Amino acid sequence: MLLNNLNIPPRLNAQLPADPNTENSCRSVENAVYSWVDPTPTSQPTLINFNHQLAEQLGFSDEACQSALFTQLMSGNALLEGLKPYALCYGGHQFGQWAGQLGDGRAINLAELKTDQLGYQTLQLKGAGKTPYSRRADGLAVLRSSIREYLCSEAMFNLGIPTTRALSLCLTGDQVIRDKMYDGNAEFEPCAVVCRVSGSFLRFGSIQLPASRGDEKLVKQLVEFSINNDYPHLKPENDNFTSETYLSWFKAVCANTATMIVNWMRVGFVHGVMNTDNMSLIGETIDYGPYGWIDDFDLGWTPNTTDEGQKRYRFGGQFQVSQWNLFQLANAIFPLIGEVEPLQSIMSDYAISYESQWQQMMASKLGFKDYQGITDLHIFQSLEKLLSEVETDMTLFYRSLASFEPGTDPTIHFEHCYYQPQQLSERYLSELNAWLQRYQARLSFDGLSPEIRLSNMNKVNPKYVLRNYLSQQAIERAEQGDYSELETLKLILTNPYDEQPDYDHYAQKRPDWARDKVGCSMLSCSS
Repeated sequence: MLLNNLNIPPRLNAQLPADPNTENSCRSVENAVYSWVDPTPTSQPTLINFNHQLAEQLGFSDEACQSALFTQLMSGNALLEGLKPYALCYGGHQFGQWAGQLGDGRAINLAELKTDQLGYQTLQLKGAGKTPYSRRADGLAVLRSSIREYLCSEAMFNLGIPTTRALSLCLTGDQVIRDKMYDGNAEFEPCAVVCRVSGSFLRFGSIQLPASRGDEKLVKQLVEFSINNDYPHLKPENDNFTSETYLSWFKAVCANTATMIVNWMRVGFVHGVMNTDNMSLIGETIDYGPYGWIDDFDLGWTPNTTDEGQKRYRFGGQFQVSQWNLFQLANAIFPLIGEVEPLQSIMSDYAISYESQWQQMMASKLGFKDYQGITDLHIFQSLEKLLSEVETDMTLFYRSLASFEPGTDPTIHFEHCYYQPQQLSERYLSELNAWLQRYQARLSFDGLSPEIRLSNMNKVNPKYVLRNYLSQQAIERAEQGDYSELETLKLILTNPYDEQPDYDHYAQKRPDWARDKVGCSMLSCSS
């Protein structure tokens, strides 16, 4: 498909109300879902990288993606005839506190496409300039955060985790001052734009904001839009929406959210800023800010410097936060339901459903045929206790566990997983041996061959994840004009469960130099 042949049906724009004020100035926007706004022109846009696989699925030819027009379009520097960009209006709870109106402060929705392979998909430019929701900010994004989003969204997709996608990454030729760690050391950084792609960019906060203003009509419009377009199997005949329809929608949102969080826990991903404005109504991972990947297993770890004291968004707390966020969404749609009990029942079911999915996920990580109840739960819990006692690389340990055989010395088999081998006391090794004996007995109960178990475990325990230090190395090279590491990481992370022996060094534990380095351990929301 060439760029002048895009199928652009005005679905969201046709079905939901726009802000009548077309001035691009920061303000309160009411009774509207979005505001019309054009991207800010850039000085010298350059295409750094584009996603061949996603481009093909969207219907873009390589010729189109390599054209000057594509670079101009994906950097926000040009618009095709018929495109009417807009920024979404929403609110949200940030770190547990209601923040009021937020909105797309540095994201501009370029177009909604109707594609043959992926259905309806929205192209959104992140870092494309100021919008009515930018508050005191400039709406721009820097190269380091853009690289992190570009790489991570595709890494998550290839891990089989629901996520927004990334189509392209462009430099703009401009620079902006940023205080990377909020410590007074601001400096100029290169600006970049990521084109991210999703079936829907509506968030929990999209419903919350009109609800907080008592705008029940707009809440109803938004929920029904989501049902019609994102959950069409729930759409009632003759458009006869009832409280039961809305409850079915809420239950589906809960189910998708649970699946997403369980998968985060499976691979050791920590979102870092699970505010309600960063929670997708279709259960996709969205807004890759100060995220992180667990190196040494630590349920209390958060990658976000802003959250260092509270640890609200720590690795082991992600289910509880998702539940709290869903409670806020339930409160927002309460006027459509009129009863507390059905919503409470769905929330109770959410906790049960998550626990069941987590148990099945853990069983698969350990190579069991199925979850067998309390005995398996004790195996899971005692393993997590062991992994927490000494600094053990989560990704390496589970991958290595798949090939562990009875009679093997665990000290030797797992030695590459430990960050501080001196922590391996006799007591710890005794407990590890005891756990491995229980584990082997449990495997014998299933009766799977070692070869089948290895294959099964390697399908859910990745060899390669986007460790922060790997991203940081790619960023540092890119800031010097070398994008080769970006391309290498993208290639490796396309097949994260495969061995790829030529890239074994990308599957090693975090090096010592990265333990406390900015960008490798803790990150800020600065972009």
